[in-house]
Amino acid sequence: MAKLVRDRSGRLLFTREMKREYTLLMPQMLPVQFGIMRKFLELEGYRVAMLETDHRGIVEEGQKYVHNDTCYPALLVIGQLIDAIRRGGYDPHKVALLITQTGGGCRASNYIHLLRKALEKAGYPFVPVVSVSFGVERNPGFRLTLRILRALLFASLYGDVMCSLAHQVRPYETEPGAADRLLARWQEKILADLDTGRSMDPRGFRETVAEMVREFEAVPVDLSRTPIPVGIVGEIYVKFSPLGNNHLEEFLLHEGCEVVVPGVTDFLLFKVYNRVSDRRLYGGGLLKSLFCRWMMGYMEKYQDAVIDILGRSRFRKPARFSRIRELAGRYLGVGNKMGEGWLLTGEMLELIHSGVPNIVCAQPFGCLPNHIVGKGMIRPLKDDYPDSNIVAIDYDPSATAINQENRIKLMLANARRPRTDTGSGNANPAEAKP
Repeated sequence: MAKLVRDRSGRLLFTREMKREYTLLMPQMLPVQFGIMRKFLELEGYRVAMLETDHRGIVEEGQKYVHNDTCYPALLVIGQLIDAIRRGGYDPHKVALLITQTGGGCRASNYIHLLRKALEKAGYPFVPVVSVSFGVERNPGFRLTLRILRALLFASLYGDVMCSLAHQVRPYETEPGAADRLLARWQEKILADLDTGRSMDPRGFRETVAEMVREFEAVPVDLSRTPIPVGIVGEIYVKFSPLGNNHLEEFLLHEGCEVVVPGVTDFLLFKVYNRVSDRRLYGGGLLKSLFCRWMMGYMEKYQDAVIDILGRSRFRKPARFSRIRELAGRYLGVGNKMGEGWLLTGEMLELIHSGVPNIVCAQPFGCLPNHIVGKGMIRPLKDDYPDSNIVAIDYDPSATAINQENRIKLMLANARRPRTDTGSGNANPAEAKP
């Protein structure tokens, strides 16, 4: 058994011996993207298990060890990890927990400490917690290398494309389950291609995305159907995680909707862009700013390739990150960056401009930034875009799925009423897209 080693502060380290012997437990937020990332970590020599548990006991486990003023996503993630140690069939002495730590002011930086306190209280002080961060915490047995960061980007890019295509096929497919089967097949193909690296070079990326689009276009569909387009925005965890939002995407599909979910690639761009704007607003190192500018250009090059390929198909293409930033800039400054910051407002605006005025804004308990740039912006957007139809749905330990669904059904009933215009309301009507 690997020897337990602590640093000078007393923090339990994840050692090189642990890398060979331990299983890293990874909470799930994005089923497709995280699945690709899990495979890549395995190629790097780690043993990784992605948790897909989804039951009420996770909430109850989180409530035992997390203060009830703490945000709902932190409670869920900590509850899911402790539940996995207790009931997942793993040897508690051979597991470590994988948690992101971005370095900002929200839970993604701070709940790693809550998790360690929860492990102490639950009787597992010997379980290491591994920070997935760029220099915030270091462990001898885990390094977030540029190679892993590159794989994270491509997992996001491919995952966003696959999920978007599947969303745009499901409401119209004539053979139930065809889109999901194709999605699963493409997940396996992308995972296999990670071994060769071909899917991560510019030419291979374009060819892979183009082939993906062709296959989804070939799925038999009935385009005479008229599902209601509904966008999903909000705090990143409850926006994407089926555990966090009570399977919101499945519910909307069952209610006759076409689900539109802005991808996670824009969130990654948002995080990188914040480092660039920080120097302009507050000062800071030039080299860091220049690296982040280069990183943005690299990421946007591949995003532009996706936009170009989808723009020549029947499918909806995503907006450029610069477009979302431009729309949000009419309401918020770039200094509004905690949580999802101005990006959340920008996503709502882009959905409205692209013909998706019906929006669910997922609001987790305890997320103050999200309530400001999400729920707090609904009235200004409604004033400028009278036909926008936005509902804020609260997610917390005491909220029931039936109450959440009833509020969404009221929004959908409003969406089914005849509208005079799907355009831009009073603000810059010439810029509204058809």
